[in-house]
Amino acid sequence: QVQLVESGGGLVQAGGSLRLSCAASGSIILSINVMGWYRQAPGKQRELVAKITNDDSTTYADSVKGRFAISRDNAKNTVYLQMNSLKPEDTAVYYCNADLVARQSTGSYYSKNYWGQGTQVTVSS
Repeated sequence: QVQLVESGGGLVQAGGSLRLSCAASGSIILSINVMGWYRQAPGKQRELVAKITNDDSTTYADSVKGRFAISRDNAKNTVYLQMNSLKPEDTAVYYCNADLVARQSTGSYYSKNYWGQGTQVTVSS
C-alpha cells in the first residue's frame, strides 16, 4: 500500500506564507500521473486548490491564482504547495491527492487514487 504523508500546515497571520509538502511512500511506485492539493473548510465541500501532472502541467483554483504555486520532485515522489499572501478565507484542512501506478509484492501492477490524512492551515486576520 501507498501512504501520502503531509507536513507544513499551521497558524499564520494574513499576508503570511506557508509551504506544504506531501510525500508518497510504501509500495514500489512506478509513476505518479497527477498530484494535487484539495482543501475543505468547515461546512463546505472539498475543493481543488491546485494540481500538477507528470509533465508539469498545472491547474489552479481561481481563488489562489497568483498567490499559490504547486511543484513536484519526481525523484522524491513529493509535491509541494507554496502559499503566499494568505487570507483568512484560505483557512481549511488541506489534503494531498495522488493518482499513481504501483507494483504489489506479487509483482502485479495497479492504478489507484490516494488521499493524505490532511493538514490544518489557519490564517488569522
